[in-house]
Amino acid sequence: MTPVRPLRTDRLRLAPTTPEDLPFLVELDSDPEVLRHILGRGRTAQEARDYWAPQLPGPMWVGHVDDEPVGWWALWPREGGVTELGYRLARRWWRQGLAVEGARAVLDDGFADPGLDVVRAETMVVNAGSRGVMRRLGMREVRVEVRRWDEPLPGAEQGEVVSELTRQDSRSTLS
Repeated sequence: MTPVRPLRTDRLRLAPTTPEDLPFLVELDSDPEVLRHILGRGRTAQEARDYWAPQLPGPMWVGHVDDEPVGWWALWPREGGVTELGYRLARRWWRQGLAVEGARAVLDDGFADPGLDVVRAETMVVNAGSRGVMRRLGMREVRVEVRRWDEPLPGAEQGEVVSELTRQDSRSTLS
């Protein structure tokens, strides 16, 4: 993958993550609604620091509206030309199209790398908001996987939706 570089959209300034973003990431992960379909609760400040600090900098962007951080987007390389898309927004910025806007910019940048063939994303079947973002990006739901969890979240019995966007499909759905 190409190095993470600053990106812009109509409303967002997407900056590569740095250790200075740690306080925002800690605050974001402390909101139990933001992590409802990931952990079923917010992380403690220490848990969030322990999770995020080793990953900074990484293949991620923090998005800002004006000078306020609103969320993050990431493309995590996996094997075989596949990358995983991730994103998370602060609750006050939900339902404003920013998740899609930021993800489109990140996907456009990712598919500029000729080695990237497929982007995957997954979420719980019950996470209608995230599934909607994936659909608006042109991602196809390719399968549902019901996994075993030591402490399953409500709705886990319905499974995880795995969605994909290929390089070829991205030409008609992105930009």
